[in-house]
Amino acid sequence: MIHLDTSFLVRALVARSREDRRLREWLRADEPLAMSCIGWAGFLCGPVEPRHVELALEIVGDPEPFDRRDAELAAGLFNRSGRRRGTLSDCMIAASALRLGGSLATANAGDFRRFAPAGLRILTA
Repeated sequence: MIHLDTSFLVRALVARSREDRRLREWLRADEPLAMSCIGWAGFLCGPVEPRHVELALEIVGDPEPFDRRDAELAAGLFNRSGRRRGTLSDCMIAASALRLGGSLATANAGDFRRFAPAGLRILTA
């Protein structure tokens, strides 16, 4: 399963972008795609057009809920990665992908590399 982060999804909705091409490859290959509700909230903060919201829902389905296990894992990632201000949402997105055993597709790989030692597989366009 591939989890999309907000940065990847936003860019994938731009026709002919690298992320658009990569997303189309995954769709043709029937790769399961998902998104955490944390990333989904970031996406909805926009700016985003209603047609893009509908299209995104067709691509990722209902966003994955953030549960107690995710919260515990996110807190661990936050504490082990230096407790950097402004990074909790990245920890939460990474935790959701890790719990569900997926990779994380992002346009901001640098924001997530620090979670690789915890097992996060990072995909880019």
